[in-house]
Order: sequence, then C-alpha cells, then structure tokens
Amino acid sequence: MTEERTLRIGLPKGSLQETTTKLFKKAGYDVRISGRSYYPSIDDPEIECILIRPQEMARYVGQGVLDCAITGHDWVLETGADVAEMADLRAPWPNYGPVRWILAVKDDSEFRTPKDLDGKRIATEVMGLTERYFARQGVEARLEFSWGATEVKPPVLADAIVDVTETGSSLRANQLRVIDEILESTPRLIAHHASLEDDWKAGKIERLRMLLMGAIAAATRVGLSMNVEKAKMKDVLALLPHADKPTISPLADPSWVDIFVIVEESFVRDLLPKLHAAGARGIVENPLNKIID
Repeated sequence: MTEERTLRIGLPKGSLQETTTKLFKKAGYDVRISGRSYYPSIDDPEIECILIRPQEMARYVGQGVLDCAITGHDWVLETGADVAEMADLRAPWPNYGPVRWILAVKDDSEFRTPKDLDGKRIATEVMGLTERYFARQGVEARLEFSWGATEVKPPVLADAIVDVTETGSSLRANQLRVIDEILESTPRLIAHHASLEDDWKAGKIERLRMLLMGAIAAATRVGLSMNVEKAKMKDVLALLPHADKPTISPLADPSWVDIFVIVEESFVRDLLPKLHAAGARGIVENPLNKIID
C-alpha cells in the first residue's frame, strides 16, 4: 500500500492573494478561497494550502510548518528565516512587480543624508531591516514600530520613515522626499531545507517551481502563426524579433509554409501590418499560458 504524501504550501493573504491565485491558475492549479477559510482548496490531492500573511510566511517555512510558500524577499530578510529561495516570481501583474523599501523625509526637511538622522525618530514596519541598515551607516537612530499609515507620520510623529513603495505615488501625495533606497524586493518561492532533502517533496516543489515560472514567462508573450509563400519567407522571417528558431511546417500547397513563433506582445501591434505587407496571410495571434524552457 502506497503511503499518502502531502506538500503543505503557504499562500500569501492580502495584497498578493488575488494575483497569486491567478498565477496558480495559469500554472495549471485551480485554487479556490472560500469565505473566511484560511485553507483554500486546490485540485491536487497531494497539496494542502494555507493562507498566511506574507510578513509571517518565512518564519513558518523556516520552522518546517510549511514545506514551501510565496512571500516577499523583504520578509525573508526581515525575519532572518533560514529558508531556500527557489525562484524570483516577479511578473507584470498587480503587486508582483519590484517594490522598494526607502528612507524618506518631508520635502522641506533639513535632513539630506542618513547621517543627518543620528539620534532621530524613525517609523517603520521593518524593524530588523531598518536596524541593520542604520548599523551599516554608523547611525544610531531611535526606531519605532509603525502599525501602518507610515507615510503620514513625518514630521510630527517621526523625523523620517522607512517604508515600501511601488510607484512612488503615496510618497508624492504626502510630500515626502527619498534620501536613500534600502532594498528592492520581489515575490519569491521559498522552501524549507529539510523538505528539499526529501526526494518526493523536492520533486513536487521543483515541478511547482517549473510551472509557476513557465506561467510568468508566458505573461508578456503571445504565439503568432501565419501562412507564407516560400518565395517570401526570408522577408517575413527578417521581421520577427528574436525569432532565430521559428517552427516552419509544410502546407497542402507545396509553395506555402506555416510559420509559428513566440514574440513579446508589446511588439505585435506594430509587427502585424509589417508581416502582412511582407506577404504573411492568415495571421493568428494566440495567448499563452506557459512557456517551459
């Protein structure tokens, strides 16, 4: 009788939750979150999912409560958890792009460099990252934990802040000026070291990693197929960006071929009219779910 095995995965609750569900869907997993349940269902009987805040995720993976999880690189560093980072999951989707942890003050503040903040009050949600940052700067600042709305605290409640930003819009809205960038962070797939020493779990995690990365690789690309006369094939191929290995297949008419290639979606709008002018016909654009190299 075969022993039943389970891989326990931590999925991030909050801002990353919706995009993570979308990523798993593109990777081939149907994850469903029901009401207030912290245990989403997934269409793989060998996987158990748990919703946890990203800030806590690395600690639970480090302890082995979770075999693997998705969380930000910043929270891995903040908690100091001993985990294996398996993949950088940055993607062109909401909350999956790079974010920056920055040191900022009011626009009209006299503070210009980190050294100017010696002995001053710094509000932040990442006490560990901030403490290590100021230690590297040789600055003894007074750190205060912020429970949120950190950007509104200067100059009354704090002299400066260490906060996270993606677009900078909140900084501009609150008349804040960046003094320094402390860290750039992206979502990561992390794993427990002992889980990677278990052949079954390591294989399961690697397949998950491959499918997630395949879905991300396909996020900005599409497949183009077209019919081209052999006499015009050279001109058409010359227009295809980075298409050094297109798929070329014969058609019923021996003087024509079918060409299939994967290209960046951002090129397609300008590319299609050029392909048509060069002789391509029956051009079809197809969305892609995964690209596995």
